Amino acid sequence: VVMELNQAQHKAIRHKEGPALILAGPGSGKTLVITERTKNLIHEHGVFEENILVITFTRAAAGEMKNRFLMAMGMDRTGVSFGTFHSVFFTILKHAYNLGPGNIIREDERLNCVRNIVHGMGLDYEDEKEFLSDVLSEISLVKGNRIDISDYYSISCSDGVFRRVFKEYNKRIRSANRIDFDDMLLLCYELLDERSDILKSWQDKFRYILIDEFQDINILQYDIIKMLASPRNNLFIVGDDDQSIYRFRGAKPEIMLNFPKDYPDCKRIILDINYRSNIDISKAASNLISHNKIRFEKKSHSNKKVKGQVVI
Repeated sequence: VVMELNQAQHKAIRHKEGPALILAGPGSGKTLVITERTKNLIHEHGVFEENILVITFTRAAAGEMKNRFLMAMGMDRTGVSFGTFHSVFFTILKHAYNLGPGNIIREDERLNCVRNIVHGMGLDYEDEKEFLSDVLSEISLVKGNRIDISDYYSISCSDGVFRRVFKEYNKRIRSANRIDFDDMLLLCYELLDERSDILKSWQDKFRYILIDEFQDINILQYDIIKMLASPRNNLFIVGDDDQSIYRFRGAKPEIMLNFPKDYPDCKRIILDINYRSNIDISKAASNLISHNKIRFEKKSHSNKKVKGQVVI
């Protein structure tokens, strides 16, 4: 079904050069905008498919985005790269370090690793499973925000215990020649930071970068993306700061809020028509979220004339 595009969607799809911030409220057609802009770059501006990178947060979303794009193009294969942050960064590492899927540590192995360390330290916890999973989340948080371990204060256990577990965990997985999901980001950052030749080759490949659900990005992901996008800065970010719910996983909605400071020449477009919910739901949600102090000022309104009570 081809939707009649609204003015803001048109503007976003036709954006070509430079940074753009697309504030996309619920049901405002952001997948449509990303796939159509990708198509527009290829058809209208002659951009090579191989020079476009589309990043989403989950494998399922990347698959859906790719399928939508292939349907829009009427093709069954494409040179455009669709992937999650991890899959994109792992591709970069794979080329540099000759890594394979076997080098990625599985979730159950991480759990066992930390369990063995904790037992080896003679520690005993009431709800062990919960404790181990909390510690693993904290390890993730420290790596994802590039926090110096000596400046970090643990929530799950004493700082001394956490620091010992953290160091031992990293030592053990390293000696087994394994990396976890957070290492993918860390190693990728270090590689691109230290090797300008490798960075340059990826910058030349990914000349146009589009990112979905940008409100969920963390510091490390953003630092790598900024490096990759430079010096062209063809960074097209789509998201909604009002929908940020992953702070507990290290997501930083402030990154999106500060994007116009990092890129003062960024084009800002608001997709504010909600095609999914009726007037009353849209209104109630807009009123509620408007009480948040730190956010992009915007109002979302429904194009559905149907009314319906919001029940509390």
